[in-house]
Amino acid sequence: MVDVRTRHVEAGRTGEQGGAMTEPEATEYVEGEAAEPAEIANKSVTKAVRLLREIAAQPKTGATVTTLAKAVKISRPTAFRLLYSLERTGLVDRVDNNYILGWEMARLGRHADPYAGLAARAQPLLQELADKVNESVTMSVPNSNDGLDLIAEASGSHVVGIMSRMANDMVGRQYPLHASSTGKVLLAEWPLEKLVALLPEKLEAFTEHTITDRKVLLRELDQVREQGFGVIDNELEEELLSLSRPIRDPAGNLVAILTLNGPRYRFGRDRIPEALQQMQQIVDRLIDVFWRDAAD
Repeated sequence: MVDVRTRHVEAGRTGEQGGAMTEPEATEYVEGEAAEPAEIANKSVTKAVRLLREIAAQPKTGATVTTLAKAVKISRPTAFRLLYSLERTGLVDRVDNNYILGWEMARLGRHADPYAGLAARAQPLLQELADKVNESVTMSVPNSNDGLDLIAEASGSHVVGIMSRMANDMVGRQYPLHASSTGKVLLAEWPLEKLVALLPEKLEAFTEHTITDRKVLLRELDQVREQGFGVIDNELEEELLSLSRPIRDPAGNLVAILTLNGPRYRFGRDRIPEALQQMQQIVDRLIDVFWRDAAD
């Protein structure tokens, strides 16, 4: 019996002799298509998407075709041809020879779910990490209100002790930036002027170990920038240890934060080096999943 995929191929493809594909030909085509998905990707579309991403990473005044072509490593004529097509459809606009994201891009963006696709792609890797360390793993993304939205979670088999209150249904929760490892990673992205403007000199305490002095927090944020991860130890809840690593797009922008949570009696500081290494491996794979075409 011919399955639905084969029927679709029969209707839209022809065999070597010019007629409709036979069932063996169609099956071979479908199997080949499934085996080599990268080869059926449209390279022009991939290059156009890379141009759009690069435009988004440029200043709001935009960038010239020469700058964009160099950034995405394609020829100037190819970049010009793709940008011309994108301009005609409203996905980019041109202002004084600089290209910016267009009105149609903004209109379409308002209809998109900002998190569903990202969370779905990340979930298998989050679960893999949670199973490996047997603790709770989450992914958060920065929002437009200078905060974080927790959009995905995964848990190991341990659900006792302090983590029983955190291991499930964390999606959608908000946590204080100065007392969470995810928050520290986000705060480390901000310039000093913004930190001073938005953080009070006296910060709220959640435990006796919470950093409540803004000057002390600023010094710790310097460490977060230098070491590439954030950590809290008894700062949000007693006996809670949490690690966070940034996930960046090819332009270096912070897109999401991967976090590992565990109770100190089971997940002590001696496990931090190994856990950070495992987290970085997952971060690298997440980057490949999110932007697998970026280096093509």
